[in-house]
Parts: sequence; C-alpha cells; structure tokens
Amino acid sequence: MISFELRKTRIFKSLIQSVFKTKIYYKPQNPEEKLLTKLLTKTTFLLLFIFAGFNLHAFSPYDQDTLKKKPADTLLIRDYIRELSADSAFSGDTLRRQQAISPALDSLKTGLIAERDSAMQKQDTLKPDSLSKKKKPTVALKSKVDFKATDSLRFEIDKQKVYMFKDADVKYEDIGIKSAYLEIDFPKNEVFAEGVPDSTGKDQGIPEFSQGALSFKSKQMRYNYNSKRGYIKTVFTKQDEGYLHGTVVKKMENDVTYVKSGAYTTCDRPEDPHYAFRFGKAKVIPGKRVITGPAFMEIAGVSTPILVPFGYFPSKSGRHSGLILPTYGESDTRGFYFQNLGYYFAISQYMDLTVVGDIYTHGSWAIRPSARYSKRYKYNGNVRFGYAYNRIGSENDPNFQIKKDFEFHWSHSQDPKARPKSTFTANVNIVSNTYNQYNLSASPQNYLSNTFTSSVNYSTNFGGKVFLNLNLNHNQNTLSKTINLTLPQIALSVNQFYPLRRKNPVGNIKWYENISMKYNLDIENRYNTKDTLLFKGNWIDSLQNGIRHTIPISASIRVLKFFTWTNSINMVDRMYFKTIRKYYQKDTIVVAPGDTIKPGYKTEQVSGFANAFDANFSSSINTRIYGMYQFKKGALIAIRHMVTPTIGFSYSPDFSGAKLGYYRYIENDTNTKNPQKYSIFEQGIYGSPNQYKAGVVSFGISNNLEMKVRNRKDTVTGTKKIPLIDDLTIRISYDLAKDSLNWSPLQLGARSTIVKGLTVQYNAQWDMYAHDSLNRRINETTLKAYNKLLKFDNSSVTVGFNYSLSSDKLKKKKPAAAGAPATGVTPATMSTQEKMETMPDYDYYVDFDIPWQFSVSYNFSYINQYNSTVKHNTDQVTQTLGLSGQLNITPKWKISLTTGWDFTHGQLSYTSIDVYRDLHCWEMRFGWVPKGGQQNWNFSINIKASMLQDMKLNKKKDYRDYTN
Repeated sequence: MISFELRKTRIFKSLIQSVFKTKIYYKPQNPEEKLLTKLLTKTTFLLLFIFAGFNLHAFSPYDQDTLKKKPADTLLIRDYIRELSADSAFSGDTLRRQQAISPALDSLKTGLIAERDSAMQKQDTLKPDSLSKKKKPTVALKSKVDFKATDSLRFEIDKQKVYMFKDADVKYEDIGIKSAYLEIDFPKNEVFAEGVPDSTGKDQGIPEFSQGALSFKSKQMRYNYNSKRGYIKTVFTKQDEGYLHGTVVKKMENDVTYVKSGAYTTCDRPEDPHYAFRFGKAKVIPGKRVITGPAFMEIAGVSTPILVPFGYFPSKSGRHSGLILPTYGESDTRGFYFQNLGYYFAISQYMDLTVVGDIYTHGSWAIRPSARYSKRYKYNGNVRFGYAYNRIGSENDPNFQIKKDFEFHWSHSQDPKARPKSTFTANVNIVSNTYNQYNLSASPQNYLSNTFTSSVNYSTNFGGKVFLNLNLNHNQNTLSKTINLTLPQIALSVNQFYPLRRKNPVGNIKWYENISMKYNLDIENRYNTKDTLLFKGNWIDSLQNGIRHTIPISASIRVLKFFTWTNSINMVDRMYFKTIRKYYQKDTIVVAPGDTIKPGYKTEQVSGFANAFDANFSSSINTRIYGMYQFKKGALIAIRHMVTPTIGFSYSPDFSGAKLGYYRYIENDTNTKNPQKYSIFEQGIYGSPNQYKAGVVSFGISNNLEMKVRNRKDTVTGTKKIPLIDDLTIRISYDLAKDSLNWSPLQLGARSTIVKGLTVQYNAQWDMYAHDSLNRRINETTLKAYNKLLKFDNSSVTVGFNYSLSSDKLKKKKPAAAGAPATGVTPATMSTQEKMETMPDYDYYVDFDIPWQFSVSYNFSYINQYNSTVKHNTDQVTQTLGLSGQLNITPKWKISLTTGWDFTHGQLSYTSIDVYRDLHCWEMRFGWVPKGGQQNWNFSINIKASMLQDMKLNKKKDYRDYTN
C-alpha cells in the first residue's frame, strides 16, 4: 500500500514539473508534512483536469460548422435530427428559428458566433503565449468554383465573400446551384441561395440544386462544398416517378436526405398537388427508396382516413420485383372475388416473369403466368399460359356447370440484323373452346373469333441459291372443335437456273439457252382430330405424311416480235409410307357381344413405302394490245384500254393403268358390270396421279381500262391515273380427251377500285350443258334443251367500302385575321387571357381544332344461283355496316365508339362505348358493352403512375355475370 501511494505521488510530481517547469523536492520530515504534500499535489492535478476539460469543451467540433462534422455512424445523425425535432422553436418563423438553435447545434448561424468571438477578444487584452498559439487548419477545394450572374457581383476581400444578384449560377465539379441571389463564403466553403420576391411578393428565381442525376428546387438553401452537406427549406424534387415535398431537409455527404414535415406524390404540381402522402419525417436514399414514418393520404388538400404506419416508396430506376395487388368485387354467378393477385419477378435485364391469379368464393379459380424476354439487336418475345377452373352457378341450379379451360400463347421475333441468312419466328395461339367465353383475360377480338392459327417458322439459305424452310402449323376452330396440326412441314427449294446457258455467252442467246429448271422438296406430317381427343388415342396411326419432289422445266421465246410463247413440263414424284385398300364385306362379323361389323364397303390402311410419279405438259401464247383515245380539251386527258389475249394447251397422261399399280378395283365388289376403281393414294396429303387423260385447250381475254386526268397537286407530271376497271377476264376451255361434256362453263370476273377505299367485285358463270334434278351436268346442250346458247348458272357481287377521316386530314392553313397575334401563335395555342385581349367576340369563339377520328366500313354480298330443289334461281344477300370513331371533346375528355348494323338479321353488331377523362395525375375510365355475348360495364379511377397503379377505385360487371 505504501509503495503504491509513493508511485502515485511520483506521477503527480512529474506532471506538475512538466507544466510549471519547477522542481518539488520530496523530503518530508514528519507524517503531517507528508500528508500536506499529498493533498496539495492532488488538488493541483484536479484543477488541471477541470481546466483541460473546459478547453476541450470550448474548442470542441460542436462549436464549428455542423456541416463539417462527420459522425461515427448514422445513429448520431438520427439523434441529431431528433434533437432538432424536439426544439419548439423549430416550427416557428424561419428567422426566429435560426436564432433559437444554439451554436453548439447548428453553426450555420454565423452571426451569433461572430458576436461571441468579438466580445471575448475585448475582455482578454493579454497576448497569449507564443508556445500555446496554434495555426488554424485551412481546407482547400479540390477543384475551382465557377460563378456568374447577369446583374452584378459584389466582392468583400476581407471576409472573402462573393454576393451575386439575378440569375446567379455556381458550379463546382458535378454540383450546380442556380438562384436569383447567391452568396459564397470561401473560408467556410459554403453557398447560400434564396429567391427574391417580386412586386407581388411572390418569390422569383428560387434556388435549383443539381448533382449528377439528383436535382431539386427549394425556397432557401445552404450548402457546404467540402462536407457535401446542405440545409434546405421547402424542397420540391423528383424521385423516379414520384415527387418529394419537404419543409426542412438536410442533405448528407453520401446523398442521403432527411426530410421533416413533407409529402410524397406522383403529381407534378410544385404547390398544392392533387393528392399526397403526408408524413412527419422521412429518409430518402436516391435511386433506391423513400422511407417515411406514419403517413396519411390527402386528396385535394383534404385528409382521408387512409393511414399507414410507415411508407415505403421504391425510387429505383428500371424494373424490380414486387407484389401485384388485386382488384376485388362480387360476381352474380361466382361470388366475391380477388382478381389479378400475383407477383412480378424482375429476373434479369433480359427477362421478367409475372404470375397472377383469380379466386372466387364459389370455388372458381385461375392462374396466368407470363414471361417476357428481350435482347437488343437479337430477339424478343413473350410466353403466356393460363388455366382456369370455372364453377358457374350453384350445384342445385339446373344450369350449373364446371368448365376447365386453358390457353397458351407464344410470340417470338428476331431482329433482321442478328442473322441475315436465317430467321426464326413464332406466333402460337392455342385455347380451349370455352376459354374466351368464361375467362377475364379474353379480349373482345378473341371473344368474337372462333378460328385460331399458330405458326413456328425457321428459314435459312445456302449461298442465296438453296432455301430451307421449317414450319410447325396449328389451326383450330372452337365452333366445330377441330384441330389440325402440321408437325412439321419442311420445304427445300433451289432457285431457277439455266443448265444449257453458257457461262460467258458471246452474241445473242440461243433459244435452248432460255430453258430453266427448278427443284422443290416438300415433307409434311399432318394430324387432324377433335380438341377433346388431342391427347388421347394413337398419334402414329392417325398421322398423315408424305414426301413430294417437283421439277418444273420451262422456256419462253419471242414469236414474231409481239407474241410470247411459253412451254413447260412439270414432273412430280410422291412418296408415301401408308396406302389404303378397299374391299366389300358380305357377311356380318360379331366382334364381341353387342359389337358387330355390318356388311358394306370397308377401307383399311397398309403400312409400307409406296412411290407415285406423274407429269404434265403445258404451252401458252399471249400478247398485249393497247388502245388509247386522247382528248384535246377539258380535265380529261386520255383513256387507255389494254387487252391481253391468251391461248393455252395442257396435256396430262393417264396414270391409272394396272401395270403402274396406282389404281385398283375394290375387292369382292358385287357390281361386276361396272366395278369401282380407286387410288391407293386416295388419303395421301399430296393427292394421287391423274386417273384420266386430259388435253385441254383454254381461251382467255383480260382487260384493263384507266384514264388520265389533270392534277394540280402533282408538280412533276401534272397528271393523275385513275383505274376504271382493274381487271375484266373471260375464260373458257375445251377438253379434247373427253368423250362428252368437253366445254367448261364460261366464267366472267371483274374488279374495280375507281374510288379510293371502295372495291367492287363481280363473278358470273354460264353453262352450255343442261342439269338434272340434282343439279349435275348432263350430256345435253342448252341449245337443244332450252333453245339458247348459254344458260345462267350463278353470279355474285361483293362491295367493300372502308373510309376513315380525321381532324389531321382536314387541317388547312388559313390567313391570319385582323388583330390576330404574331406569326406562329394560333388560337389553339393562346391562353384564355390572350384570347380575350385579341378576340372581341371571345365569348362566342368555338375551337374547331379538336382531335377526332371517324371510320366507316360497309360490306355487301349478293349471290344468285340455280337451286335444283325448287327449280329456279335463289338469292342470298348479306349486308353489314360498321362504324367506329373517337372524339376529344376537350384536351382532357375522350370518347370512343365502336358499333355496326347487321341488315340481314336487323340488329346491332358488337357495340362498345368508352369514355376517358385525364385528371392530371389521376385518370378515369368508363367502358360499356350494352348487349351481346360480351355485355359488361366497367368504371375505374386510378393513379396514372405505374408504381401506384393499385391505388384505384374499380366497379364493374363483366359479361360472365350475365350468363344464365
């Protein structure tokens, strides 16, 4: 104990000697002196400790600018903001608020510090010891500060300050501040900015701060370039799709911002947004999220009961995963429901996945996953699958039914530049026959359609001469419930080439050098079935397949300069792996009790390779004859008539001989006098060779009629061509190989598009042979039977009209009226005040420059043909009218209408009415289908921004609720 006390005494003595530079000799004579020395030493050390603590407190970093303070962790920042929030003076007037905060808390209030420092200097007139004097550290900026102003700049050399007025602009590295008034304090590395009130008292030129992608406006700000911190008042800044309002904001050096008394909204109005989420405090992490304390929703300045314990608003740019909130309601046939509840997965920058579903209290449910993928300059596409279990009505209801439906859609496209020599595309649409009738995702177009097709295609070429095409096809009819699949279809073709042409021809080309050849290879598999049997039965036995080789050889030569003579030979080779055999069953065969096979003609398939070859020859000669009549006066310049006569001949040999084996007689056929003949390739997908010899001579005349008129709009030729008759063709043929009925019916076809958008087609047929009671041709001429050369058989007229008109097409430049504003300013772009000043009759002004669009379509079909049952001609008329249009009543109101009229049934076709109202940051929609299979109505009000799209009010009644 004695040695420990002596050790402490020596420590104290050393400290005293180092401070006072004196020597204290420890030579106690008695215990009293020893005790007294110990007390004096401890008292001296205590006084030194108190003095040192006072100095540390007086010159602590809290007396300096808090913007230069770097806390050890974020906990100190939260405590600091909590102290500011607890200060009662913080919520008062801004001037009093600055004076209320003590210098230890916020050293930005430099006026109080300056007064305190000057008072201390007056009281202490003694010069400090040179040994205790310390130099103040100077902090230099890393880069130069650029500043300018359009009005004036004032420098204070002694204080090292710059004052800038009007359009002041300061730039430092990536930081920029603009304001009507700016003040730079170089020793403190600070900038102070605020707006200047105009004659009406409204602040003009309020400060604008920008740093990289971050930017905001505020009424007043103070920023330190060294610490990267700022103190800002009344902030309005954009955060991704949202906007952040704040009364007091502190920006930290890591760009994290703390906000007090603010609001978050997607409305871009700086003051009085249409809606906002009000909060007491918040933390903003740029590019990531905005986190708030308790917040409540405010609409049009009125608080609502919508309160959340905390707010989390993602501000991360790009896609990110998140929950998809559902819509809720009640269905008459399915009960209460949640629709489109799911989750969005942002898998990567190339792919995302969305999974949504529906659930109903009566037991129905559905799930619909969908994925999108895209790679720039490569490919893009989407895949969607849906499965639904629908319970319609209640179990005691006689109309109760359960439907299990599915859909599958796949779309893929390839960028043409990705692989110029090959392409891959896909468009797959497979649905069950009632999916579009009972499920929400069905569009009106899909609901009204009953035929769906799919195609997956890959094509490539080899040297630009050989082309390969692979295709998978699907065709489905939801009414007949039939599905036709092609799995796959392969087509290989070789470009036209001239085998007898010289590589380096000299002089004129010989006639035989014009002989050209091609080669085509087709391979195909077909599967036809019902949708209910798609995944049942034996696919292999039901497949139809085959291979076809085609080699066309042709040559064209000029005859007498004006005629073109074309000859061709076409050779076809078919390969099958299945053929058929037909026989007649005389007796009844009992397979099992109650299962018998009755007598009659039967067909069975025989597996095995079989080859079928045939060829045909054709020759034709044609020319063109032009006739023109010119007018000397008037707008009509000329009328031109072009006639193209054609004479052709084709010959096909008979390939039904017994030696070839392509055709056979039915085994055990009871008709011995005239046994039936059939082709073993009758069910082949490429058909079978010709059974009968044919030598057909054909005659045809095509006509084209057009006129030329003057056109002032065409500044090059000054004329315009108008087609009167696009095509008028008459055809007839005579078969030399037949022993009767040699002449074919005379056919007439005409087409005209004399008016843009109007197409008229006419087809008619006359026959020179009589018909029996079954409307079959018999070997008796109409001249002999009815005493006339030709008998009318049938005719049809089709008229199609499509026309659209919009406000853009009717816009014309008009000369400016007296008193109109300067060039470039139109009534549509003028403000209300400008219209009242420049237009005396503004109260009666009507703005006809309103965007609108209108379309009309008309289809008429008339068919007249002979009916053998009633022994006279019958008519069939189909006539429909379609109307669609949209009108912007005001820049915020839009109305769309789609309707039509079926003249045949005397009723409206599909009709829909849609109303849209732009509510700035909100939008309202109303859709109504008054009648039909998709009868429904839908009303919704929602926020426009995608991040808050689930903030909506939705009321509806869809077409499934009308199902009986």
